[in-house]
Amino acid sequence: MNANTPLLHGTVLVADTSDPAVVAALALPVQDATTNPSLVLKTLQQPAYRPWLRQAAQSTQAVAGQDHAEAVMDTLLVRFAHALLAVIPGRVSVELDARLSVDTQATVAKAHQLLARMDAAGVPRQRVLVKIAATWEGIQAARALSQQGIGTNMTLVFGMAQATACADAGATLISPFVGRIYDYVKAQAGAAWDEAAHAGAHDPGVQSVTAIYQTFKHHGVGTAVMGASFRKLDQVLALAGCDLLTISPDLLGQLATHAAPVVQALQPGHTPHALRVWPQVTESAFRNAMVDHAMARIKLQEGIDAFVRDTQTLLEMIQAERIQ
Repeated sequence: MNANTPLLHGTVLVADTSDPAVVAALALPVQDATTNPSLVLKTLQQPAYRPWLRQAAQSTQAVAGQDHAEAVMDTLLVRFAHALLAVIPGRVSVELDARLSVDTQATVAKAHQLLARMDAAGVPRQRVLVKIAATWEGIQAARALSQQGIGTNMTLVFGMAQATACADAGATLISPFVGRIYDYVKAQAGAAWDEAAHAGAHDPGVQSVTAIYQTFKHHGVGTAVMGASFRKLDQVLALAGCDLLTISPDLLGQLATHAAPVVQALQPGHTPHALRVWPQVTESAFRNAMVDHAMARIKLQEGIDAFVRDTQTLLEMIQAERIQ
């Protein structure tokens, strides 16, 4: 282990993968793990995990029609959660069906249904964070779940309006996406983009997470900030000190061999980029802010759409397994 094992100045490292074998083999110790439909689909496409799909399909044969595919998917999520928790000491974030992102009551109901399956399988619910897209409806679902003592991870966060609304709802943590913000700003700049000028602390995704982190610390918010969606190691290093960072296995491998000292970029008592006045958190204020913030609005919808497509692909795999 290298000199960075104090882990980026107290930042909790989180593995951004659903593959328990990969997590178990990481050179750096991680506390938590995060999953999403795309990661689950990627893992299930590996030969080593295809039997999990068959076993889940067989164990739910008594469930008829479309409900069968949903039951198989939930069974798989429980199995992945159980396997990941066996190789980490902390929590696993399990994403709910992205198709429910605009339905508060359906999201709450699905969370309870999934957690009941976790309970039945012996998965401690205090080690599970329900992962929900940060739409207005999703945020209100998180409010209800948080009031019931259920941990939540609000994902696909791209701006301050989403972040502060999630905190107001009492979410356990939020996942602002560094890499997708970087992608958007770079694409908008086109040929004028200067990579060197946008490195490290000047990276637009890093700047967004920094402002959110400092705003939360300035106002004493209990919701934790977990930077996510990294494209390169310097984005990770530029957020050293953030509450948590969820990082791909490839970048965790690079971090494990990074020899240079890491400066603590984020510190709770240093908040020059914080909003001094907490924004108004109402539905109309949130929706108006999203209209004004094209990047957040576009990337949130793109993220939901991608998760829905991968969920549909997984459902098709389940259906094909049943036909065989």
